[in-house]
Amino acid sequence: MQTKIRCVLMRGGTSKGPFFLASDLPSDPKKRDEVLIAAMGTPHEIQVDGIGGGNPLSSKVAIISKSTQPGADVDYLFAQVLVGERIVDTQPNCGNMLVAVGPYAIEAGLVAARPGETPVRIYNTNTQSLIEAIIETPGGVVNYEGDIEIAGVPGSAAPVKINFESAIGAVTGKLLPTGKPVDSIDGIDVSCVDVAMPMILMAAEQLGKTGHESAAELDADRKLYERMEAIRIKAGALMGMGDVSKAVVPKIGLLARPRNGGTIASRYFVPYSCHTAHAVTGTVCVASACAIPDTVAYKLAPLARAPQGIVKIEHPSGIIDIDLDVDFSVNPPQMRRAALIRTARRLFQGEVLIPSRIWAPEFGSQPSRSTASTKVAA
Repeated sequence: MQTKIRCVLMRGGTSKGPFFLASDLPSDPKKRDEVLIAAMGTPHEIQVDGIGGGNPLSSKVAIISKSTQPGADVDYLFAQVLVGERIVDTQPNCGNMLVAVGPYAIEAGLVAARPGETPVRIYNTNTQSLIEAIIETPGGVVNYEGDIEIAGVPGSAAPVKINFESAIGAVTGKLLPTGKPVDSIDGIDVSCVDVAMPMILMAAEQLGKTGHESAAELDADRKLYERMEAIRIKAGALMGMGDVSKAVVPKIGLLARPRNGGTIASRYFVPYSCHTAHAVTGTVCVASACAIPDTVAYKLAPLARAPQGIVKIEHPSGIIDIDLDVDFSVNPPQMRRAALIRTARRLFQGEVLIPSRIWAPEFGSQPSRSTASTKVAA
């Protein structure tokens, strides 16, 4: 026997994965994670027995519910399901999957659509931060078609405007988790910064790279990964995050001076492969670091009008722009604006089936799930 669970496969930015209503999944986090592992087909290098794509960018899950937080419409829990290990990491946020939360919430009936545009206030439960998304809804219907192109995604689509409002210290509670703009780890200068995503920023040239390599070129250098992972584990401890060897955060950014008219070049790691484009949350962090005096990013690309203006991040697939405005004159610093435009698309809707030995809800005692999760013959 198998259990059916409603899901919608969505692309958000340069990532994709299934979206679930929280009420359709087990309430117990451990059992929920077992269900997600089974649904995605982990652990297997191509996730052949599930709906995961065999890549960190397509092994992501979004869990959505009506919010009880003041000023928020929906709660968004992000889950990174590791491809080769039975691990579900709910510590970080994913800004790319976040882009699809607004459209999903409207079409799931959690937010009423308005004529023209619909704002959706999203509370990310991973980082306890609030984000506003503006969705095109002509005639009260979500629109996915448009002429906005983003690097790393073929074709064009309707714009989704994203503004991070409370991103500083998203995971560690501190802008600079180690208390310093630069630390030395294994002889490498690193900046540990936490804005939307805790990151370890390093100059690529210190690791023997230009910072302009393709993702495939970097992925082929396993000695580089071994060296970066050793630094990441030590940095995680310095950042107060404990043992991060089994966690996907903090993330690593290899930085370099720009070559194509941008502000700075960045290669973002997830963390065991290089992102073929760039994570949205990582973009916010790198852009903010460019405005923090003495960080590795600031030294490579000091902003003439820091901390305000358009920051252009060069990545393996092109350039992503972010409109940044942070007030560092107050303590703690305040994020006034970290806005960017991305796109999303609804790809598939239906039901994912998992073995009932993993989860077979007792329908009589869980009426809220009875119409969404049902058992069928194998």
